[in-house]
Amino acid sequence: MTYIVNDNCIACKYTDCVEVCPVDCFYEGENMLVIHPDECIDCGVCEPECPADAIRPDTEPDMEKWVEFNRKYSEMWPVIITRKDPLPGADERDGEEGKLEKYFSEAPGEGG
Repeated sequence: MTYIVNDNCIACKYTDCVEVCPVDCFYEGENMLVIHPDECIDCGVCEPECPADAIRPDTEPDMEKWVEFNRKYSEMWPVIITRKDPLPGADERDGEEGKLEKYFSEAPGEGG
């Protein structure tokens, strides 16, 4: 099992999760985070830290696409180990439908 980040993170990018991760398996894109599925130790401490409920176990239904999504971008983006402020408008976009199509960017974040 591993944990993944889904599209609820897009355009919010809360980073509370990175501070509790014991293995630094979060990677930062321009407007979301992902978890490297091979580095995640399945401890689950990140899941309750996410205000957007964007971190889910891969054992839930239809998570295969998100495991591969997280794998792809964790190999392209820089690791993030310190908390940052969420994106402007994060509270308003939390729970919005269709964020992958509307807002997703493949550009890397700043890391850190």
